[in-house]
Amino acid sequence: MHYTVVERELELRLILSPERGIPVPALLSYHTDDPYAIHIAFHINSDHPVHWTFARELLVEGVFRPCGHGDVRVWPTKVAGRSVVLMALSSPDGDALLEAPTPQVSAWLERTLRVVPPGTEGEQLEIDEALDQLLAQ
Repeated sequence: MHYTVVERELELRLILSPERGIPVPALLSYHTDDPYAIHIAFHINSDHPVHWTFARELLVEGVFRPCGHGDVRVWPTKVAGRSVVLMALSSPDGDALLEAPTPQVSAWLERTLRVVPPGTEGEQLEIDEALDQLLAQ
């Protein structure tokens, strides 16, 4: 089986206070073998990147309106006249507020939606074929 990966390197900002943020290189990834999820690897000053995985639908909706609750919340806003998407991430290790440029995030999301249109994610999982093989044994 052939799977497709859609990636985009992007510089996000980790918001430390209303006046201060630091750049955080990130890699956005979408894998057709995990069609409901997006993956973000944040490259901070450590040996290994920090990985987050959450619903693609959450980021798609968050580009247009506030959404999510709990560990991941996403919403659009403007900062200094620029359109950005804010992502609030919470874990037992801490909380982070990240700012991403809306045009780049939207362009990457659009690429993922062309590869696997909304509503067709289940077809990527090949559950019927796997069941057929399992039952044939």
